[in-house]
Amino acid sequence: SQKEIGISKVKHENLTLNKNIKINNLSFKYPGKHDHALQNINIEIPKNTSVGIVGFSGSGKSTLFDVAMGLLEPNSGSITVDGKKIDSKNLRSWQNAIGYVAQDIFLSDSSIEENIAFGVPKEDINKDKVKLASEMSNLTTFMKRLPEGFDTVVGERGVQLSGGQKQRIGIARALYNDAQILFFDEATSALDGITESKVVDAIKTISSTKTILIIAHRLSTIKFCDVIYVMHEGKIVDSGSFEYLSKNNQLFQDMSINQS
Repeated sequence: SQKEIGISKVKHENLTLNKNIKINNLSFKYPGKHDHALQNINIEIPKNTSVGIVGFSGSGKSTLFDVAMGLLEPNSGSITVDGKKIDSKNLRSWQNAIGYVAQDIFLSDSSIEENIAFGVPKEDINKDKVKLASEMSNLTTFMKRLPEGFDTVVGERGVQLSGGQKQRIGIARALYNDAQILFFDEATSALDGITESKVVDAIKTISSTKTILIIAHRLSTIKFCDVIYVMHEGKIVDSGSFEYLSKNNQLFQDMSINQS
């Protein structure tokens, strides 16, 4: 996808997250559009917590991700990391700290190892890092079943992978690149229930050591999140735990009904 390629892995100064990421009073309007796609968004994400963002289609979730990842520039407001504002000077190092896992993972016609260490020349691949990344993304059992293991070729000429396996390779790829902050964009929406729970388990496994933002269409994906924000027409209308929102928020309840 465009986004994956857009987030360049060129190493500049490294940005380390020690305390929190804050989205402060953020607003965004697409050129030529009358209404704001995002209005006065405020979110605090403490380090190593998981934040879910939900809302019906068109509520502004994906736009929020694009602005947060620095792919779109906000009209007003800011994003700060440990109080430091993200701007053109440190944007690249912010993007280097981010791993993006989309709904559709691009796999090249090469080995699983090369797909995990995506963009790294074969001779420079760190095999230990590949192993660790696949352990963390719950790929190990699957890898053991393949006669050629990490050398198994995927894609057109090689083994065809299931949606869940692709997603977990996508997660392993983000982990190989030492991403501190992981953005999951509807990453499980194309999967069936059983496969989805495997991918969610993989995300849970890493949630204690990474800072995670998840946009989800399916509420089951974000059950484990520390806090969930509900978006509607470009605004955040409520936030809280899964239990709290299930009991108290009509919009959240409507989303649950829509999925059962």
